[in-house]
Amino acid sequence: MKIAFVGKGGSGKTTLSSLFIRHLAANEAHVVAVDADINQHLGAALGLDEEEAAALPAMGAQLPLIKEYLRGSNPRIASAETMIKTTPPGEGSRLLRVCEDNPIYDACARTVGLDDGDIRLMATGPFTESDLGVACYHSKVGAVELCLNHLVDGPEEYVVVDMTAGSDSFASGMFTRFDMTFLVAEPTRKGVSVYRQYKEYARDFGVTLKVVGNKVQGEDDLEFLRAEVGDDLLVTVGHSDWVRAMEKGRPARFELLEAENRMALQALQNAAEDSHGQRDWERYTQQMVHFHLKNAESWGNEKTGVDLAAQVDPSFVLDEHRAQTGAAQPV
Repeated sequence: MKIAFVGKGGSGKTTLSSLFIRHLAANEAHVVAVDADINQHLGAALGLDEEEAAALPAMGAQLPLIKEYLRGSNPRIASAETMIKTTPPGEGSRLLRVCEDNPIYDACARTVGLDDGDIRLMATGPFTESDLGVACYHSKVGAVELCLNHLVDGPEEYVVVDMTAGSDSFASGMFTRFDMTFLVAEPTRKGVSVYRQYKEYARDFGVTLKVVGNKVQGEDDLEFLRAEVGDDLLVTVGHSDWVRAMEKGRPARFELLEAENRMALQALQNAAEDSHGQRDWERYTQQMVHFHLKNAESWGNEKTGVDLAAQVDPSFVLDEHRAQTGAAQPV
């Protein structure tokens, strides 16, 4: 499953994504976690200290390596330099899998030990002072999008992405790369405004969207969210002493998280697994191609000096069979 956590800044998006990652690890799932937020806080939420979090390698700095590895022997891609964030895989491309070792994980991922198991953590890298005025944050998350375009996941395998706040995710096609998107919303007008934006875009692309109400303190908050988001409201989360201690850097063992919050996390996992049955790899591949052609026409062809539409392999469909057989390109 590929899962995104989105929401406005301050909604608790990163905290909830970290709790979900811990929950999956406790359930013995294989997890790759990705911090794709402009404010890099997922590592700290997973228990890293400041020095460890700062030492996480930046995916954006490894784009040449990522492109060269994923290109493989694909004859439609002349060089890694002609690949952009939306370049789709084709015959000869290398695909990524959750449970494997490869040069991209070696360069970009670090193993994080949680109470109930280890997960892999990757990060786009922070927006630095040298980027001001000359770079867009979407150029950094492009490394994440490229990896997701080449990733096939199997049973009990999860990729959980903590997305950048607000509706910035719609600046690229990355919002269509997920089996489930959890939108974290506070019971306020501002809290549900991002939901309305996401709902409108998600509807056009068949994106599965569920709302997680956060910082819910009573029946009035619950009724507000029900009135604003209707059936899209999946669960709500209230005050947590465990989270409070975690935010101070002194978390108890995860098994001591409040029972009602453990149940809420299980509801998220159940909803994600239910959406797996609706996975349509052909549509997923078509959307990938759609955004690639849009990017090629609007800026990619001019930037690379080649016709990027020629990179599209019309007979290629990314699917789980390739996850099992490694059909695209042997490592």
